[in-house]
Amino acid sequence: MTISVYDVTVPVFTRMLTNLLAVMDKAEANAGERKFDTAVFSDMRLSPDMIPFRGQVMIATDHAKGCVSRLAGKPVPSWPDEEKTFEELRARIQKALDLLATVTPEELAGSEDRDVTLKLGGKDVTMNGLVYVTERALPNFFFHVTTAYAILRHGGVPVGKRDYIG
Repeated sequence: MTISVYDVTVPVFTRMLTNLLAVMDKAEANAGERKFDTAVFSDMRLSPDMIPFRGQVMIATDHAKGCVSRLAGKPVPSWPDEEKTFEELRARIQKALDLLATVTPEELAGSEDRDVTLKLGGKDVTMNGLVYVTERALPNFFFHVTTAYAILRHGGVPVGKRDYIG
């Protein structure tokens, strides 16, 4: 059995972003039960020097759209990071899901050998698509989705591993 770059990106990003929407639904219900605005969650962070929940969502969606665009040899769509509310964050996640739904296995075929250049620490760094996916795109995506989940859990939202994994 051969596993393609498509197999380890598009369905993975789609599943985790869909799960994040479900976790946000639980957070919204929890905020309602506890009688506070979800803006509390949007601005929450695990540590004073960390990016808040809303930033984690923005970066996770950036990694998903950036990964598939780079691997397909397309320009990475630029989305302003202006979302503040749960409604706006949900719309951004849906926008990423809509983009992912347009990507075909054929577009990513052979992308494991395609060069991808990123700006890292102010320098251009070039790697092949497989290294990009396994050492940059997926780890960064999972870091930010996991951190978003952890922020909500830390905020008292009753979610568990099943909610995260789906």
